[in-house]
Amino acid sequence: MSHPPYSRLAAALILLAPALAGCGQGQPPGSGPPPPPTVTVAKPVERGIVDQDEYVGRFVAVDSVEVRARVSGYLDQIHFRDGQMVKQGDLLFTIDKRPFQNTVAQARGTLAQAKANLAFTEADLERAKQLVRDRTITEQTFDQRTQAQRSAAASVASNEAAVRQAELDLEFTELRAPIAGRIGDRRVSRGNLVTGGTGATTMLANIVSLDPIRFEFTMDEASYLRYERFSSSGKEVTGRDGGVIVELKLLDEKTFEHRGYMDFVDNTIDRSSGTIRGRASFSNPDAVLTPGMFGRIRVPGSPTYNALLLPDAAIGTEQIRKFVLVVGDDNTAVQRYVTLGPLSDDNLRIIKDGIKAGDRVIVNGLMRVRPGQKVTPQEQGTAPAGPAGPQAKS
Repeated sequence: MSHPPYSRLAAALILLAPALAGCGQGQPPGSGPPPPPTVTVAKPVERGIVDQDEYVGRFVAVDSVEVRARVSGYLDQIHFRDGQMVKQGDLLFTIDKRPFQNTVAQARGTLAQAKANLAFTEADLERAKQLVRDRTITEQTFDQRTQAQRSAAASVASNEAAVRQAELDLEFTELRAPIAGRIGDRRVSRGNLVTGGTGATTMLANIVSLDPIRFEFTMDEASYLRYERFSSSGKEVTGRDGGVIVELKLLDEKTFEHRGYMDFVDNTIDRSSGTIRGRASFSNPDAVLTPGMFGRIRVPGSPTYNALLLPDAAIGTEQIRKFVLVVGDDNTAVQRYVTLGPLSDDNLRIIKDGIKAGDRVIVNGLMRVRPGQKVTPQEQGTAPAGPAGPQAKS
């Protein structure tokens, strides 16, 4: 009589049951849960911090002058090299002097003639004074000689003015640098006729000052209001009167290497953009900074305040919230939600809310710990700090 297949399978399982039960008896004695993970804990760094706001802007020259002809004539000499640095008073262009020298000579000759005529009329008037007292000449003749003397004196004054104008025009044939700075390229070549006067004058070159140099940027209305609130409460942040230190870096620089000061905030907010213009001044002795160049400026965004700082490695993320794990006296990790601020210059994160100065925060081993779990802490003291006096970057 044959047995069905399921009967044979049941019999085999019954025979294997004692063997399977005996397998558990070989487990080594004394095994239990794993030991608490070892983590590094440190106290937050406490430091005075000034929040910093960053803006992008352009450099502009303090002074920019177009060199234009003031008298008309042929350009005779050019005394500079395109793009060179010039000092105030340096000779730049010379217009042909000869016509103006002739005008000066002619004006001086006319003046000498007028002075001779004046001398004659004055002597004639002196004689007339005695003659009119002696009744030798009439009162009408005396009045005529008086009028001639006055006319001669007016002629002398007019010719003296003509001489001064002719000498001034002669002086204008030499065009000198009105400011110190860098000159651009010449706009007119030697031998060309240039036009002076008060109408459509000829532009010959352009000069921009470089040291000091200004940096202009725009800030939004909310930032402007924040600065004004601080200023009105006596906590100067970005003042109109200068003295507030700012820092700047160029496009190819990684740190804010240039230091200057705020010297101007505009008096109106642009209606189209909702921004207001600010300006800072920087020294530029090596003339590296040039008008039109872009840069990023960092201005104080708050008064100095005490802040707690931690490395970013100590901060975890839970969806959109940030947290740290604080180790209590019983070595239990407790989760604390925190409000983050900007990074400092030494790459420590400012913690605005959620921890206290004496808390022991896990700074290494955060991923090995769950809230409420026991840990084995290794004290590090305080969070690693960088150079003294960092500023917060927004």
